[in-house]
Order: sequence, then structure tokens, then C-alpha cells
Amino acid sequence: MSTLRNIEFVTTVADTRALPPAHGAEVAFAGRSNAGKSSAINALAQRKRMAFVSKTPGRTQHINFFRVGPERYLVDLPGYGYAAVPAAARAHWNELIGGYLQTRTCLRGVVLIMDARHPLTGLDRQLIDWLKPAGRPVHVLLSKSDKLNRQQASATLHRVDAALQRDYVNCSVQLFSSTRKIGIVEAAAKIRQWLGDGSNKKPPVKGE
Repeated sequence: MSTLRNIEFVTTVADTRALPPAHGAEVAFAGRSNAGKSSAINALAQRKRMAFVSKTPGRTQHINFFRVGPERYLVDLPGYGYAAVPAAARAHWNELIGGYLQTRTCLRGVVLIMDARHPLTGLDRQLIDWLKPAGRPVHVLLSKSDKLNRQQASATLHRVDAALQRDYVNCSVQLFSSTRKIGIVEAAAKIRQWLGDGSNKKPPVKGE
């Protein structure tokens, strides 16, 4: 099976009507602007600039598709929640992200990046709520965990895990740092598990 290092850019879209055909298996990356989403993708792929790391949060406005194997894709969703972005742009991003997450039949799971210093914001919970109807699996990366000491990081991990298990049981969480290489092996294993054999199967819905 291919590794995440075998990654290549495929296409970028700004409208759900322009999405490529839903074949194979996809894992999407989502998170607040400046939470470290692009850095996480680059770290997992062991590339420096495969996913663009902007100095201006909220700059990425499209859905970007990266191939990591035959009919296997990583999907970089626009960052959400940056206050300086015009309201019309924020509304468009919400429609774009929500439409993709709720309707994409080949989406196997979502990697949700949260800043470990500020997890479970209202917008993070909104994104999780978008995922509930389809029962999408979620794996949370508590990014920038190196900014916390060991005790703070452990307490944050347990607090977020308890909240997620209460509100969204189809969810797992881990500590992560792209700069200190914390949690990369664990996160990559989860993504490979979701990508599976690449067949076009719809993710299981809770209760089925």
C-alpha cells in the first residue's frame, strides 16, 4: 500500500458543483484558520510545502485534492473562522465545507485540527454538528501541543476526549505537533486505516 509520502496535487475547486467524481476513498482535513492544518498535512506527507502554509490566516479559499495512491486522496478544506475575512466569504466557505462534508459519498473520515491551547471552539463544534447526520468518523489532532507542558497537554487531551465521547462518539483524539514531530506516526496510521483498499464504499452510518 502506498504511503502518504507518495502525494501529488490533483485539483482545486471553489464550488461543490465542480467537485471531481466521488471515486475511491478520501480523507478530509478541516480546522480553524491558523490552527495548523496545512502544517499537519505537510508533516504527515513529509513535505515542506505540499499544502500551502499562509502567514495570513483565512487565505485558503478552495478545496484542494491530493492523490496518495490509486483512487486515494487527501482533501484540504478551507480554514474557517478568521474574523478579518469578509462575511460573504465566510458564508461561502461555510457552504463549501458543509456541502462537501454532508454529501461526499467517498469521504471515509475527517481529520479535525484544533489548537491544543484553544480546543473545542464554537466553530469546531459547528463542524462536528455538520458531520453528525452522516456519522462521519472524526480524528482530532490537538496541534501545537508542544506549546503546553506535559501536565497541561495531558489534561487537555483528557478533557477534549471526554467532551467528544459525550457529544460525538464516532470520534478519537490525540496530541500533535508538526514542528516537534509529535503524534505523526499515530495520525498517519489512522489515515491509512480509513483509506483502506480504496474501494468506493460509503462510510458506515451510526446505528446501521
